[in-house]
This record gives sequence, C-alpha cells and structure tokens, in this order.
Amino acid sequence: MLNRIFGILGRSTRAFLADTGALARLGAAACSSAFIDPFRGGRLRLQASIVQAARAGNGSLPLVGLICFLVGMIMALQAAQQLRQLGATDLVAGLVAISITRELAPLLVAIIVAGRFGSAVAAELGTMQVSQEIDALNVMGIDPISFLVVPRLLALIASLPCLIIFADVIGILGGQAVATGLLGIGGARYLALTLDALVLEDIYTGLVKGIAFAGIIGLVSCHQGLSTRGGAEQVGHSTTASVVHSIVLVIGADLFVTVVFYLKA
Repeated sequence: MLNRIFGILGRSTRAFLADTGALARLGAAACSSAFIDPFRGGRLRLQASIVQAARAGNGSLPLVGLICFLVGMIMALQAAQQLRQLGATDLVAGLVAISITRELAPLLVAIIVAGRFGSAVAAELGTMQVSQEIDALNVMGIDPISFLVVPRLLALIASLPCLIIFADVIGILGGQAVATGLLGIGGARYLALTLDALVLEDIYTGLVKGIAFAGIIGLVSCHQGLSTRGGAEQVGHSTTASVVHSIVLVIGADLFVTVVFYLKA
C-alpha cells in the first residue's frame, strides 16, 4: 500500500517538474522571440497579435460584464447585511470597490479567459500538432514559437489588463445598483464614497495580477497544445488540462502577488 502511494506521489512529482521545466523553456523561447529576435532581423507578427487580442478581449466582454455586474451586486448585498448591524452601510461602497479591484475582477477575468480563449488555443495548437501542421512549419523553416505562441501570448498580455479595468467599472456599477435600489444610498454619493476608498495601489495591484495571469494562461495553453500527441481524444485531454492547470496556477499566482503587496505595505 505504501509503495503504491509513494509511486503515485513520485510520478505526480516527476510530471509536475517536467511540466514546470517545459513551461520555463517555452517562456524563455517566447520572450527571446518577442523581445530579442526583432533586433536581430526577426519579424514580430503584430497583425496576428491584434487579431488574437480581439478574440481574447473583445469576445470576452459580454461574459465578463455580466458576471462582474452580478458579483458586484452580490458583494454589496452580503456586505450590507453585516454592516447594517453596525450602522455603517456607507462602508459598502469602499468594501465592494476594493474587493473588486484587488481580487475579484482579476481572478474572474482570468478564469473566464482561461476557459474561453485558453481552451481554444490549446485545441487549435493540439489539432495542428496531431495533423502534423507544426512539423510542416518546421520543414518550411518557420519557427512555431514566433509564428503561433508569441502572437497569442502578446494578445493576452495586452487584453487582460483592459478586461480587468472594464470589470472593475462594471463590478462597481453592480454594487451601485444595489446601494441605490435597496440601501438608500444615492448614485452620486456611492461613487464619491468609492473614489474616497480607492487608492492607486488598488488599481495597479489588479493590473499586475492581470499581466501575470496572462502569461500563465498563454504559456499553459500553448504548452498543452504543442505537447499533444495521438488523435482527437488527446486534443480533448489537452484542452481540459489547459483550463484546469491555468486556473490552479492563476490562483496560486494570485496568492503570491497578494502576499508580495501585503509585505510591501
């Protein structure tokens, strides 16, 4: 029994270390292709990056807006239930704003994008891998990293902070809707209380998290797609693995960045 348990732990640890090393190598190759190769005569595919950014960002706006608006309403209701007992319902605005900007908006946006765009990237690259299109690119002398990975990675890094700012605004408006309709706090007063509670650090903490989450989602999705072997069934496994691994790593990165800013304060 113990041998079986240790065997499972050993295989899991080995797989984790192998995936970590592969992600590090892919990230190093992508950074070199994006930031060093253009100065050596290489080509940066900006048009492809813009197309991918539109897919990742513009296509996610309706879902991000709906979810963050509802979450803002829920946060306001839950906070008001407790703060009303203390006669401090005015604090609802600050609590909702800080929670949305620092934690909820970056995390929700990352989960939505990982499920919507990250899974699509893994499926696309996985299909290209099993149909030997990646091998064809190599035969033609085209680097798959610069041709496929870099545009998607740059698109995520550009679009996630924009989505987070949009989610911040929509989430605060959701809290305002509840405060105006149920708590008797005027709309103008709610916004004034929100601006008084927010500081610049609340905003850029969420944006820093967004950049980190974008890198994680892009690297994990591309790695899962490029490492696909077999047939259509393996493409499905890679797609599922990209979403699961992205969400787990995003939550871990969220904790790490939060601790860094907490210690800094």
